[in-house]
Amino acid sequence: MEKYISTIKLLSGGFVITLEIFAYTLVFSVILGLLVSKGRMSRNPVIRSLVRIYISVMRGTPLMLQLLLVYYLPYYMFGVKTGNIKIGPYSYDFIATIIAFTVNYAAYFAEIFRSGIQSMPKGQYEAAQILGFSKSQTFFRIILPQVFKRVLPAMTNEIITLVKDTSLSRILSIKEMFFFSSSAAARMSSIMPFIIAGVFYYVFNGIIEITMNRVEKKLDYYQ
Repeated sequence: MEKYISTIKLLSGGFVITLEIFAYTLVFSVILGLLVSKGRMSRNPVIRSLVRIYISVMRGTPLMLQLLLVYYLPYYMFGVKTGNIKIGPYSYDFIATIIAFTVNYAAYFAEIFRSGIQSMPKGQYEAAQILGFSKSQTFFRIILPQVFKRVLPAMTNEIITLVKDTSLSRILSIKEMFFFSSSAAARMSSIMPFIIAGVFYYVFNGIIEITMNRVEKKLDYYQ
């Protein structure tokens, strides 16, 4: 019993890193996704084509490969040794993880936002123009809240997937929860650490699903 309690404590420490990866990725990828979605709908054919290629590459290649490319690219392309690169308390291993996760998930969020924005009727824009709203005011005050309501179910699916994908960061030796569960399983010769990790993931995703459902209900007035 003491082994399992110590394993839970060990995984709890790794779960903090998992939460950090999740939080940073979610914030940065949503912001980048909005920008990419605007580029995807740009009237400039060059920008639109470049953005489409970016989205296609991000969605068409494995996230694990993207993690490795971001990690090794500075050294093999520019000869930069990443061992001494740090931002605050974070080493380059962690920074590379956030970059790779962000550019990957931004591509998915961009397509979700694009579909939501393009589904808005033109009458919304025309009414806002008549009322004297500027383009930025129309987008942020009228369009974006309604788009958020429409794309929330699709976003929830991606956010839940993100929680599970954080386990891929172990290939860069990030000491998140799955890293510790693998080490504990090998040390104890038991599958129990994996089961405990699975419970952590399941409970966290359950909290996310409940939270997003409540947010969706609060946004029902946009229907």
